[in-house]
Amino acid sequence: MGFCTEAQLEEFFHSVPEFERMLVRSGIVLIKYWFSITDDEQQFRFMMRIHDPLKQWKLSPMDVEARSRWEQYTKAKEIMLERTHIAEAPWWIVDAIDKKKARLNCISHLLGQIPYQAVRHEPVLLPERVHNADYHRGPIPKEMYVPSIY
Repeated sequence: MGFCTEAQLEEFFHSVPEFERMLVRSGIVLIKYWFSITDDEQQFRFMMRIHDPLKQWKLSPMDVEARSRWEQYTKAKEIMLERTHIAEAPWWIVDAIDKKKARLNCISHLLGQIPYQAVRHEPVLLPERVHNADYHRGPIPKEMYVPSIY
């Protein structure tokens, strides 16, 4: 879509792996995920957004324009994955046709990528509530409440 020149794209592909290696060398845990859906699933989701007023905000003019370029974008994604997939910061592909399962699988995978140990916590002891005989909770004016519509 003309966001950059070929020279800028090549500079990106040259710089990104080195930048990511630098981040990892500095101690940053860099984990890259690509949530992948099929052409049919994207068509379905876009149609749902077009026809549902509550979801129309999710469909940007860029999304509409990009829809006709599915194959171009897929090829660009494949090149990007190939050229920026490095041992220090590999790409992980998440099958995202089922959004809930995709999120849960990604969270599970992410947690498995980071070493951690259980943290010991002191038990929390809730003190008894203090009741003051001279305190009486006053009424709150009705106009201060958010309307209850649900």
